[in-house]
Amino acid sequence: MKAYLVLEDGTVYEGSALGESGVISGEVVFNTGMVGYTEAFTDPSYKGQIVVMTYPLIGNYGVNEEDMEAAKPSLNGVIVREACRQPSNFRSESDINQFLLRYGVIGIEGIDTRSLTRKLRTQGTMNGVIYSAGRSNLDTATLSELVQLAKECPHADKANFVRDVTTREPYHIDGDGYRVTVIDYGVKRSLLHGLSGRGCRITVMPATSSARQVAETEPDGIVLSNGPGDPRNVDYATPVVRELLGYRPILGICLGHQILCRALGAEVFKLKFGHRGGNHPVKELSTGKVYITSQNHGYAIDRDTIDDSVVEVTHVSLNDGTVEGIRHRHFPAVSVQYHPESSPGPRDSWYMLDRFMEEITRFKLQEE
Repeated sequence: MKAYLVLEDGTVYEGSALGESGVISGEVVFNTGMVGYTEAFTDPSYKGQIVVMTYPLIGNYGVNEEDMEAAKPSLNGVIVREACRQPSNFRSESDINQFLLRYGVIGIEGIDTRSLTRKLRTQGTMNGVIYSAGRSNLDTATLSELVQLAKECPHADKANFVRDVTTREPYHIDGDGYRVTVIDYGVKRSLLHGLSGRGCRITVMPATSSARQVAETEPDGIVLSNGPGDPRNVDYATPVVRELLGYRPILGICLGHQILCRALGAEVFKLKFGHRGGNHPVKELSTGKVYITSQNHGYAIDRDTIDDSVVEVTHVSLNDGTVEGIRHRHFPAVSVQYHPESSPGPRDSWYMLDRFMEEITRFKLQEE
């Protein structure tokens, strides 16, 4: 079946339907990962977005639900150059077309993803619509309707996607180590696995939890998770984090990093095309070491709004110089823009979770 990608500027790409058929709109963004598509498709941070995979052949090793980052995909749609229908891997349970059909995700394949990616890099991310509703060709009236639909789709800075992906009720994961409370703005399973692998007893709380509710879990440390969208639309989180500063060690990741920075007085800005993929170089300023990191965000911290007397910038992107990590100068609070759980991606940055465990140990010793 024919399918079309229609961008809000009127550009049309013709391809074939992938996954579910229908009409879906969203912000069109690109991911540069060669592998890790299952993790990408199920990352809650992609809520509201149509994801272009820049690697030309996606699905070579199939899909295994053990690799999923959430119970179901949250992204709006998928765009690939070619979807592999005959995957080869002993762990494979289905191909990506079957996977997308199972979860009702609309996609398109067979378009020039290089051309599309160059357009997004040059002009910036923009809204679009995937249309695979049965008509063989687009007439002028339908095209006009789809362009209007793309324009009317809520931009990330106008929508609160966190409320759609956060847990509704607290839940617990057993462990025999430190008690860590995770505020769930769209947490990935791999982050929880990373904490569990370090023995943590985890309590996952809804994004709307108050500081009092977090304190009632009696945590040794607090994690502000990743999540979708613009942190300015999660205003309720900022005063909560501000109130928790100094109470227990805090680790912020991705959206959690941005929320922590806003609680410390900094502001965010929208990147032209974001950082999405598993190959982003980040420099740690104190050591000069460079780490290859996994990232997925469309906003960054405005360096000029950081109060240097309170906040130290610890990491920067080697691609565009944006802030990738900070620490509070007086309280045990650190955050990084990238994903230290590294799924999918290189494991260079696992050390951040180990450092967080060490910070909890130091804090408890000081309390004694």
